[in-house]
Amino acid sequence: MKKFLQKIFKNKARRNHYIVGFFIVIVTAFSFIIFTQRFTSIATSKSYHGVNLAERTRQKYQSVDQVNARRGDILDSNGDMIAGNSSIYNIAVILSKKSKTADGKPDYVQNKQETAKKLSKYLPLSKKQILDYLTPKNKKQYQVELGPEGRNLSIEIKNKIAALKLPGIKFEEYPSRAYPNGTFATNQVGITKQDDSSDPHTNISGLMGIEKYFNSILAGKDGKKITKIDSQGNELPGSQVVEKQAVNGSNVYLTLDSKIQQYVEILSQRVQDKYQPKNLQVLVMDSKTGQIKAASQRPTFNPSTGKGMSDSWRDTLVEDQFEPGSVMKILTLSAAIDSGNYDGNELYKSGAVEVGGRTIRDWNNVGWGYIPESEAFPRSSNTGMVHLEQQMGADTWMKYMKKFKIGDKTGIELPDEVSGGISYKHDSDQAMTSFGQSVNVNTIQMLQAFSAVANDGKMIKPQIVDKIVDPSTGKTTKNYKTKVVGNPISANTAQQVRKQMRQVVTKDYGTGMVYKVPGVKVGVKTGTAQIASSGGYLTGAGNYIFSVAGMIPYNNPRYIVYITMRQPQIMSTAAEKMISEIFNPLVKRLMTQDDDSGQTIEAGSQYVDMPNFLNSSVASAQKKIKKLNLQSGIVGTGDKIVQQSPASGEKVMPGQRIVMLTNGAMTMPDLTGWSKNDVLKFAEITGRTVVTSGDGYVTEQSIKPGKIINDSGKIKVTLENNN
Repeated sequence: MKKFLQKIFKNKARRNHYIVGFFIVIVTAFSFIIFTQRFTSIATSKSYHGVNLAERTRQKYQSVDQVNARRGDILDSNGDMIAGNSSIYNIAVILSKKSKTADGKPDYVQNKQETAKKLSKYLPLSKKQILDYLTPKNKKQYQVELGPEGRNLSIEIKNKIAALKLPGIKFEEYPSRAYPNGTFATNQVGITKQDDSSDPHTNISGLMGIEKYFNSILAGKDGKKITKIDSQGNELPGSQVVEKQAVNGSNVYLTLDSKIQQYVEILSQRVQDKYQPKNLQVLVMDSKTGQIKAASQRPTFNPSTGKGMSDSWRDTLVEDQFEPGSVMKILTLSAAIDSGNYDGNELYKSGAVEVGGRTIRDWNNVGWGYIPESEAFPRSSNTGMVHLEQQMGADTWMKYMKKFKIGDKTGIELPDEVSGGISYKHDSDQAMTSFGQSVNVNTIQMLQAFSAVANDGKMIKPQIVDKIVDPSTGKTTKNYKTKVVGNPISANTAQQVRKQMRQVVTKDYGTGMVYKVPGVKVGVKTGTAQIASSGGYLTGAGNYIFSVAGMIPYNNPRYIVYITMRQPQIMSTAAEKMISEIFNPLVKRLMTQDDDSGQTIEAGSQYVDMPNFLNSSVASAQKKIKKLNLQSGIVGTGDKIVQQSPASGEKVMPGQRIVMLTNGAMTMPDLTGWSKNDVLKFAEITGRTVVTSGDGYVTEQSIKPGKIINDSGKIKVTLENNN
């Protein structure tokens, strides 16, 4: 029995061995098949779980670096720089005691008190604020940054800090854009931004104006640099470098003339400061070529500092549409004469006229009784223009507005141009278009229409770009030539209209007598446009868009000057007088520059190149500022200047205030009489939060003069207009 059982168990064990062995063979074979399939799949597809193994290997043993193309420059008609490449710097402070220089010396902040004290002289931060940054909660933190005040530093400030040779202070360079002229057709030229503010090798792109419109042309095309590396990231000796050359951006030359432009900026700023209009536009165009020689607007901003940008993020010359008012009468008179519906001797009743159930009145409400059509334009009679529109008929008048391309974009090389439009459904709307209401335009559009009158019937497209040049070869790749976009009226009609524009200045009943310029035969048309609002038009003496369109000289215009001013807040004189403070000296300057005698006045000489006052004594700085016809504002009790605004090298206008921070205790200056722009400089240079209320000039401040300015808390400033 025992032997029998042993035999059974022995056979059973053998059978189990066979089963296990067979199972192992099956599993091994199955695994081999799966492995073979997976290996074959990887070998043929060269990928694993969606990862491209060849690409991963290439990435591990190959370094690909972007080679940035150089952004092209923007220049004026004479080749002077308007915008060019530059650098800005972010400051970082190393705190880790493990950091050492290449020769083993400590390379971290060893004396935080001394470091904070010295940095506070060049950054808009107090010593205490910097110490707070230098004492983070995480004691093991390797390095710290100094907040927004430690970013976007100019080369000037960077060099001043670097000269201190403070251990642990590092700078990271980022690409930027330099605008050496400061405020200079800023909203038309535009600005740029970094594509990635955290990457020192980032490119920059245009945000507005020419910088945006020609971004791809200015930017060029980036290249690539490819090198072979080992597993540690080190370049292999003798490894081949495969390089795709970068194609640098082209240079864009504008039609702007720096001498004229700078003078326009000076005159515009003076009027802006004096009367504080909500919007101001000044344009100068060569009537023969369409080239815009100067273009300016207020509010605007300084592209170097960004001051004022939040209030001026538009190119109002093309992006804003408005009812032009009485300057539209230039086109109405042109259409009436050209269509044969004008008789200068025919009388009409001025004062008021009813059209489509609406009463239209002359600007003085009562008119001048029965007067000839020849006086309607110089007197700027609304009823006279309605009379001409009715004689032409609505269809004929609309045909001429279309000939003048009202309601069509000009196609000027500036982004986001609006087309405007014409309201023409009702008889009253049709009548009102004759004197510039119920019709919306942009400023460039009107300039184009005026060119037909100035240029004997040939309507010229306004042009702000002259040419595009390849900087590597110096060859012009594109020329922007004078372009005639229509012939809405005859030469004879244009000449008759210009004679009436001259009468606006010379006749004792003309509305533009204030625009007389000795020695220059100016022809103008004035404008006072109501401002549309919900349910009607705004009321009040200042709630208008005041304007003037001038042809210089009227008999054979060389230039067209078009100025618009919206809602001046300080109505201390007539609106025409305000605008004449720009128009008259500008016209005189234009004619002086074109004088055959060759005697020219340098418009640019009116600017002051800001000196470098850093490390100068307060007394010597104030003395020099006075000689330059500037004003000073001193912050602090020290005897040396450690910061200034505007920075050295900037161009400023006579009469501007230079705010300077001293090396002593930061005390509050007397802000009485300072403008809002001056207050912004004070806030920037001190790093304090200043809250302003009102417009005009400072009358009250929450901190008394001479008091220490605390690190926290807001400074409240009240401004009032000096009427």
